[in-house]
Amino acid sequence: MQNPFTTTYSKSPELTYISTDKTDEILDNLSYEHPSESVYKITGVRGSGKTVILAKIEENLRSTENQEKGWLVFDLNPSRNMLEQMAAMLNKEGFGTEATIGRSFNVSANVFGTGGGIGFSSEKEHSFFDIGVEIESMLQDAQKKGKKVFIGIDEVSKTPEMIQFTAEFGKWLRAKAPVYMVCTGLYENILEVSNVKNLTFFRRASTIKTEPLNAVRMAEMYRKHLHIGTAEARKMAKITKGYAYAFQIFGVLYFKKQESDDADTLIPELKTELFAYSYEKIWEELSENDRFLVKLMTGKPEYKRSELLELMRDKAGSFSMYRDRLLKRGIIESRQSYVAFSLPFFADYIIDYCMD
Repeated sequence: MQNPFTTTYSKSPELTYISTDKTDEILDNLSYEHPSESVYKITGVRGSGKTVILAKIEENLRSTENQEKGWLVFDLNPSRNMLEQMAAMLNKEGFGTEATIGRSFNVSANVFGTGGGIGFSSEKEHSFFDIGVEIESMLQDAQKKGKKVFIGIDEVSKTPEMIQFTAEFGKWLRAKAPVYMVCTGLYENILEVSNVKNLTFFRRASTIKTEPLNAVRMAEMYRKHLHIGTAEARKMAKITKGYAYAFQIFGVLYFKKQESDDADTLIPELKTELFAYSYEKIWEELSENDRFLVKLMTGKPEYKRSELLELMRDKAGSFSMYRDRLLKRGIIESRQSYVAFSLPFFADYIIDYCMD
């Protein structure tokens, strides 16, 4: 029997997918004839399910029902020139002028920001044009034919390609083109793009933060696919703390376990996988000040604000800033006046590998 769980990043689990309110929120908005939101930014810690949300939205919009409603879904690679990709995809769908349909695009951006030279070529002729204007014309053509274009971008960061594309996207919105975008990224990467001058619309766009998976739904997935009792399934769900990557890893390990193993005996293997393939990278991306605060939080499961202020001593005045940044990154969670790690065994990782 095939293992229904998966540890592959950026892969949407088929049998063990757990729906979230965030996915439903975006799809509900896009279901209207004139959606109120055109851009969504999905942020969250590594392994929290950002890519899965995007994949499920794209899957839904690619359904026969939504294709009949005019939806076109373009999945753009942020490491390559996205304007070129956009033009090529629209061109493939048959939009554009007679001079451009079926021809090849050659994009050369030479300015960090909105500018850039764009070439267009065919075997018979060469002409120069602005790619943003050309795409806008294609989008107008698509609109006349009742089409709406959804653009998905996974793991964005502040690159020349992303800045250039986002600036052009803002122009298309002002022209009332039928374009909608959902992008995913770490909090700090989304923030960097949002703070670029002249990208006000992107900064004001709806930001959705991933949340822990529902404990009941996790337990039911474990019970159903691993054929175990409710008590064992609930224990496993509680151990993962709703962290999507931990949920999948634990499922993989339990599926492959020896007959004498149970959830408790698999915890060392679960920790090893989390430490090596998630927490090491998360730690590398933390600033020295963030590391200072999380090191202070390793002594017990949760801390009162007053306790951490006392431990921080002369840095106590910066507590709110450090805490808010870690909250937005999805590394800690806050409950009334208490804070705690949102990731399972993250304190153990810090104690074992980061205290030197």
